[in-house]
Amino acid sequence: MVAKTFHGGKLSGLSASIVAVLKERIVGWQYPPEHRLTEEALCREFGVSRSPVREALRALVTNGFVKKMENRGYAVRQLDLRDIEELYDLRTALELHVVGQLARRGGSRSELLALRETWKGLLLGPRRKGEELAQLDTRFHETLAELAGNRMLLEQLRAINERLLVFRMIDFGEPRRAESTCRQHMKVIDRIAAGDAEGARAAMRRNIDDGREIVHDSIKEALAKAYASASGFTPRLARGRGKKR
Repeated sequence: MVAKTFHGGKLSGLSASIVAVLKERIVGWQYPPEHRLTEEALCREFGVSRSPVREALRALVTNGFVKKMENRGYAVRQLDLRDIEELYDLRTALELHVVGQLARRGGSRSELLALRETWKGLLLGPRRKGEELAQLDTRFHETLAELAGNRMLLEQLRAINERLLVFRMIDFGEPRRAESTCRQHMKVIDRIAAGDAEGARAAMRRNIDDGREIVHDSIKEALAKAYASASGFTPRLARGRGKKR
């Protein structure tokens, strides 16, 4: 059986299929926050043994989609708007420092140009899925931090990005967000290459703030819908297969 890559390691084909279905439900707000997930129920739903279910749940915990409970059960991670806002504040402070430092210091021109070409290609190429764009966006910001050469800052940014991955996926669910992000990333790089620290910081702030606004509004709307339908939740995906009906 072919193993598939998921953040944190490789998954078997069965586990990867279960992860894909559960992740789609979580990101699509078919589950309300704190919705309980049990191995027994998932085994029945997908028609599999406990082993692939456990592997899938461990992967979802690693990636921040669910949390493990004290009673060995699992629950969809609760969303706290204040925590999200604070993470965005911290991320903004770190990334403004990074681009300002890169613009003042200069250098790394070949790496910056390669990064710009990547996002120019995404702008002109076929539309990508939200999850792929979220991962590419994360990589863009972490690459800039790598170029800045501050190891501790990069570790902090990676920790923040792990917690924000779900919300980045929400961000890229906005149809026009991909195009605006491509243009914003190219502008950040252009300002860095020009040695314009203030311009680079302004472009980066705009990029982060646009994503924060989309996520904030989407979460409030989705939470209202999720709680309204919590008592009568019925997955929209076929049982046992992970395919839409």
